[in-house]
Amino acid sequence: MDDWIDYYDSTHTIYVSKLHRDLHFQIIARDIIGYITSPEATVLDYACGEALSASQVAAACGQLILAEPAPGVRGRLIARFAPNTKVRVRSLDDVRKMQDQSIDLVVMNSVAQYMTAEELDAALINVRRILKPSGKLVLGDILQPHVGMVRDVTALLSFGLRHGFLKDALIGLVSTALSDYRQLRSRIGLQRYSEDEITAKLKAAGFASQRANTNIGHNRWRMTLIARPPLVR
Repeated sequence: MDDWIDYYDSTHTIYVSKLHRDLHFQIIARDIIGYITSPEATVLDYACGEALSASQVAAACGQLILAEPAPGVRGRLIARFAPNTKVRVRSLDDVRKMQDQSIDLVVMNSVAQYMTAEELDAALINVRRILKPSGKLVLGDILQPHVGMVRDVTALLSFGLRHGFLKDALIGLVSTALSDYRQLRSRIGLQRYSEDEITAKLKAAGFASQRANTNIGHNRWRMTLIARPPLVR
């Protein structure tokens, strides 16, 4: 995951325009809010990125913890949300030290593809530890083995067409093809999981899970799973 952390901590071009970037985070915030069941909930956004719309999520819960591994991004989060007493910024090391059964909702969106299988296993075990018995994990934007880059391109172009940045999306695709992102993706690759494979990983970490009807974000070709600690009878 370290190479990807370094990439996202750099001046990257993953978003084709400011509008694309802003809409991306607005939609993610909207979808996360849909999983919050109590205004008193403690929510952890694991490897949250820039989280530009996190104030909306914070307004819907009791406390929002933004956990981000990239130090530069983390510094910007601290500065951006310093006035908001409901938002706390933490590192992933801090997450590993969190109190048992202290979190109501954990969201890991668009994270699993950047982790090795072993890193994901360790993260899921830790999330299981810090979740309350009534809590849930939302594991979003999982790449599937049979869905290639063409689907990602189609999803971006459709998103751009709907929201008025199609031209920027086309230009951005050319830029991405020549960028460090494309080289890094070719060299390291992204982790992909079938529904059965990711369900098995969640089960091994102590979760019961099911696939959500819709994915977090705009890419309908990826999947989201909702996982909970099994009920104790």
